[in-house]
Amino acid sequence: MTTPSRALVLAGRGRYEDPWHDHAATSHVVAGLLGEQGVDAQVRSTFPDAFGDLGAFDLVVVNAGRGRPDPGFDGDDAAWAPAHEAVRAYAAAGGALLGLHQAANAFADGPHWAALLGGRWVPGTSWHPPQDVATFTPVGDHPVVGGLGPVVADDERYRDLVVDPSSRVLLTARHDGTDQPVAWVSAGARAVYDGLGHGVESYASPSRRELLRREVDWLLNR
Repeated sequence: MTTPSRALVLAGRGRYEDPWHDHAATSHVVAGLLGEQGVDAQVRSTFPDAFGDLGAFDLVVVNAGRGRPDPGFDGDDAAWAPAHEAVRAYAAAGGALLGLHQAANAFADGPHWAALLGGRWVPGTSWHPPQDVATFTPVGDHPVVGGLGPVVADDERYRDLVVDPSSRVLLTARHDGTDQPVAWVSAGARAVYDGLGHGVESYASPSRRELLRREVDWLLNR
């Protein structure tokens, strides 16, 4: 009998949470969708000790963002350095990473995260129009999006993300007549960034769920 793949979903809390995203709720939904794919998914809040055994997982999903980095709130940068090193080591060993939505704005204190993810949200540069039912357009023939039609979801359309030129764009969003990347495959690790997933309503969309399914299958070499 084949052993199921194992995934760890890191849900933002403390240093990596904010008032605008319910990371616990969306992480619960993602874990359920992974379970439907036969993946044994575990959800943990982001705290330093949560990163200690990443090597036990076939996939690490980062569903966290930018919170409060002041030392009195959730530890200083030195306290978090081993966690960020664990992520770097996991990726260097070939571990698969999936960054969802606000993950582009997470781990700002981690020196490797932007390179691993293949891009990031930059405060003061990146932004998004009001959330609405939006259409996201697949780009190219990568296995994640090859043959996939438009993705329609009640979600945010991130704009002006800073994307590494070596990343392979998978999905764009249009606003004011221009298309900009909102999902890509990184060249810096076995990693996919998926900018959708602001709230649980995003995952109510069949096409959005199909995108997630394809990302997971590709990352797990299935």
